[in-house]
Amino acid sequence: MHVVIAGGHGQIALRLTEILAAEGHSVTGLIRNPDHAEDLTAIGGRPIVLDLEQADVEHLGGLLASEMYGEVDAVVFAAGAGPGSGAARKDTVDRAASVLLADAAERAGVRRFLQISSMGADAEPDPSRDEVWAAYIEAKAAAEADLRARDLDWLILRPGALTNDEPTGQVHLAEPPVGRGAVTRSDVAAVVAELLRRPAVSRLVLEVRGGDTAVTEAVEALVPKD
Repeated sequence: MHVVIAGGHGQIALRLTEILAAEGHSVTGLIRNPDHAEDLTAIGGRPIVLDLEQADVEHLGGLLASEMYGEVDAVVFAAGAGPGSGAARKDTVDRAASVLLADAAERAGVRRFLQISSMGADAEPDPSRDEVWAAYIEAKAAAEADLRARDLDWLILRPGALTNDEPTGQVHLAEPPVGRGAVTRSDVAAVVAELLRRPAVSRLVLEVRGGDTAVTEAVEALVPKD
């Protein structure tokens, strides 16, 4: 496969790149900061410096359609404004950048689109949290709604509370609701990699948290049985 990851220097994205590259797949990471390029190349990825908040659909669509690095089989939206960013950037990154990538994928003829969202994106924001959290949840919900309306082979994955613990290799993965719970970033990356290997799993909203089912088995259970 050739997979393009938006937000290529994010923690889940780096783990995903390492998994896929180790299997011999081609991984292109879209990054905003050129200083991060070496981190991708060190694990087998190919960095392209592109600020999704400044890019336009013609340029991004052209990158996805380019034959320079081989045909793109799937795109993964793993970008986020990140801690410390204000409400405005939750919209320009977590929503608008996902919409831009989906527009570009359609333009380039790339059908497989996997969006990393957040558990709680289908609910009203917790009133005990601040306005930035509310803006984040609203942005994720809007990005999901945009993707679900498209004629793409999309998947939306909502992780629970993310941790940097060692991977367990076991998760609870299903359509909502799965209940609140933590999940390691490494296990989320493993789930994304397995979903990319299973093109028959498509047009689903999924939630994932720590559990007792092996990642491969959890994804296999989602494959349509004809």
